[in-house]
Amino acid sequence: MIKHYNIKVFGLVQGVFYRKNTQTKAMELGLMGCVNNVVDGSVYIEVEGEEETLKKFVEWCKKGPEKAQVTDVKVEEDVLQNYSDFVVKT
Repeated sequence: MIKHYNIKVFGLVQGVFYRKNTQTKAMELGLMGCVNNVVDGSVYIEVEGEEETLKKFVEWCKKGPEKAQVTDVKVEEDVLQNYSDFVVKT
């Protein structure tokens, strides 16, 4: 079953290529959605896919790319938006 997650990632996640690596990982897993930086220093992700794949993605988010220092990840399920690709928003 396809689900939609809103994910907020906290810590040192801006200026470390977190968004680009998130897009790469999402595409590798066949997920759709978007990612963008938030003014509070966090990264916000909307992602859609099969629940098991989403769980793998969330686990990746908890680590992120090599230079990231993730301190917390908040996940909530939401209404499907029917994304057709995965984009980095600026």
